Amino acid sequence: MTIEQRQQEIIDEFAVFDDWLDKYQYIVDLGNNLEELPEEFVTDQNLIDGCQSKVWLAADFHDGTVFFRAKSDAIVVKGIVSLLISVLSGHTPDEILNADLHFINKIGLAEHLSPTRSNGLAAMVKQIRLYALAYKSKFQ
Repeated sequence: MTIEQRQQEIIDEFAVFDDWLDKYQYIVDLGNNLEELPEEFVTDQNLIDGCQSKVWLAADFHDGTVFFRAKSDAIVVKGIVSLLISVLSGHTPDEILNADLHFINKIGLAEHLSPTRSNGLAAMVKQIRLYALAYKSKFQ
């Protein structure tokens, strides 16, 4: 599935909810279904700077694509990182670097986050792109 197709799928999933309490609950549910990050990856090196909550992000590179795993100590943030991973994991560094993550605005997420959570979201996207850039540089 392309990044664009996955974003559209998320937009369609969120369209069924009428209010933000339901959308937040769905985000929490997504976070609860996030694959556990093994404890050996819960390190200071994988901790994302700029998030109010603790978020650890690990990346692996296989067959030209980047795969992400994450963990957070906050349930909503765990759901947000789960959304990002579901869109960007399994794609090439170039696809990740060139992705326009419009789903964030289309589902209303950006406007319903507190300023600190918005900063955390930006930090997560930045870290994902830094991993993609590092793998692109290393394996080109």
